[in-house]
Amino acid sequence: MSKSISVKPKKRGRPATGKDPLVGVRIPIELTAKIDFWASSNEISRSEAIRQLIEQALLGKPRRRR
Repeated sequence: MSKSISVKPKKRGRPATGKDPLVGVRIPIELTAKIDFWASSNEISRSEAIRQLIEQALLGKPRRRR
């Protein structure tokens, strides 16, 4: 008897975009609007703005405002 051919199953779904854990949070519309304004003023994405704002708050740095 001949050996069967092994077939690797195809990967499904979207590939991972990062190694950091995902943290979900609900943010009120008014605060989201403020974050979006800050992000656009600093020419960064909403996600990056949230990361920077949290980092600044934890380090006790004042926020940049334009």
